[in-house]
Amino acid sequence: MKRILTVALVLWTIICFTACTKDFEKINTDPISITSTTPEKLLAPALVNMLRTNLIRNRNFNNELMQVTVTRSEDENAVFRYDFRPNMADYTWNGWYSELTNFRDIYEIASTEEYQNDAYKGIALICEVWGFSLLTDTYGDVPFTEANKGKLGIVEPTFDTQKDIYMAFFDKLEEANTLLSNSMASVVESSDPVYKGDVASWRKFGNSLYLRLLLRVSGKAEVSADVIAKIKEIIEDSPAQYPTFASNEESAVLKWTGGTVTTDPFTNPYVTSLREIDFTIPSLCNFFILKLSNWNDPRIDIDEPYGLNSRNRLGIAPGSGGFIGIESGYEPGGAEDKQAYFYAFGTSDFSLHKNPLTGIIMTYAELEFIKAEAAAKGWISSSAADHYHRGMANAIHYWVPAFTTDIADAEFTDYVTNAGIGWDDALPLDASTGDSKMERIHVQKYICLFMTDFQQWFEHRRTGHPILPKGPGLRNGGNLPVRLNYPVYVQSANSTNYRRAVASMGGDSINTLVWWQKP
Repeated sequence: MKRILTVALVLWTIICFTACTKDFEKINTDPISITSTTPEKLLAPALVNMLRTNLIRNRNFNNELMQVTVTRSEDENAVFRYDFRPNMADYTWNGWYSELTNFRDIYEIASTEEYQNDAYKGIALICEVWGFSLLTDTYGDVPFTEANKGKLGIVEPTFDTQKDIYMAFFDKLEEANTLLSNSMASVVESSDPVYKGDVASWRKFGNSLYLRLLLRVSGKAEVSADVIAKIKEIIEDSPAQYPTFASNEESAVLKWTGGTVTTDPFTNPYVTSLREIDFTIPSLCNFFILKLSNWNDPRIDIDEPYGLNSRNRLGIAPGSGGFIGIESGYEPGGAEDKQAYFYAFGTSDFSLHKNPLTGIIMTYAELEFIKAEAAAKGWISSSAADHYHRGMANAIHYWVPAFTTDIADAEFTDYVTNAGIGWDDALPLDASTGDSKMERIHVQKYICLFMTDFQQWFEHRRTGHPILPKGPGLRNGGNLPVRLNYPVYVQSANSTNYRRAVASMGGDSINTLVWWQKP
């Protein structure tokens, strides 16, 4: 009997062991958890989330700082008074670095034998440069070489100098241009919400971005000769080797297609982040709206063919005084009555709240203004006037499809003449007050850069144009902030490298000049 029990126990043990171990790996593998991915799965979410960050801070930081809007406030802490809390810096730092991990992962995955794809590699490099350019132009020296490498155990990355970062940008954009010129690989159309898989268009964007960044550092004596020579090479000497935007249709824009459906990933981020009543709160600032009003600009024309149903293409509602705004920089207690403002999505087909055109990365019009400045400074031989006028025409056409892009067309020449904003060769190149060629270029470029992340602020810091009026309530000595401070948590989470960066830059305040701003 005892032997029978022993045999039975052994058999039971064998059966249990077999049953418990058979397909153990398969049974205990989470079918939902994703341990690997492919380039096409990372690109669209990264682009959407980058632009979400850009749009939110464009609205409540750039627009307030650069006198596009004024959110009426009696609070001492107001961006339009150059007075804001240090935590203003956190949102963009966190948002941009998160997606830069994805752009770098795309490059890494597309470099593997299994997923080798030069097209995705080139696109990833361009997006990486775009994202890091926003970071370094906002903060100065930032983690770059060792950034986004937490999976390698690097959790306290060193800060690279802005000069080194910019030199790396140029190398990466050269590599991207080569990869995209030789690539026979394809890009999945659905993975690319900007160009729908058109590799040639990505290449043009990369080289147009190259010109934006070259121009940004062109005033630094230590690199200016090489930078100016490269600008000439791209625009004039080797345009076939460095193709750039040639029309509005080639602009780098993620067009929001989700309407007001909050669950659609391609819905304008303003729809999902701002209630209708909140979207209408800021008043337009006189510095911005009066220019368009005085020019009788098609972008705020409510009549067809420019407008539709008594609404203009910028989704701006008139105030009690019409298309006028209020002054920025007023003292607490000195607010004027609200005037022109932005329509919410329920009141205008063109409301920026839902407008598909607000996902701007870089436009063709911006490129023409880059060329206009290069020509005005004698770096290239083409006509500064033609580039300037093409920039104006295409900046209008971007929002108003009925407006001509032909600068010889009477529709355009009449507009320029009546507004008194044509090119004038008799003006001085630059001046700290009054009219000049640089002021004319950058007034128009300022309008062109509407809704484009922090580019208005970056360009004003670089050039001093357009010349902004100074209200009596400005803080910070009336000085426009030249950067954002590092996020407070970085001081403790990466303290050693933070202190080194601050020592290298000469401080960590909103008045600490970044490398390309220093004499």
